[in-house]
Amino acid sequence: MEVAINNMIEEVKKPVDPEAGGSARKAELQSIKQTAIDCKELLIERQRLEQMVKDLRNNGEIEQEKDYSGGFAERFSK
Repeated sequence: MEVAINNMIEEVKKPVDPEAGGSARKAELQSIKQTAIDCKELLIERQRLEQMVKDLRNNGEIEQEKDYSGGFAERFSK
């Protein structure tokens, strides 16, 4: 996972082709944006996994994720 994240970061660092124009430039920028979003998701997942491993080392068990979103009544009230 770390290698994938580093590869994505290197890909985002590459400059946009100054010769590209119009739809080619837009597509390249969209690709860079999507790579950055994917990288962010991988980083979040990696942090979650690292926390899970840390909890396992400390407690010997994985705690359930806490859901702080609204309950049924809160979601459907108007």
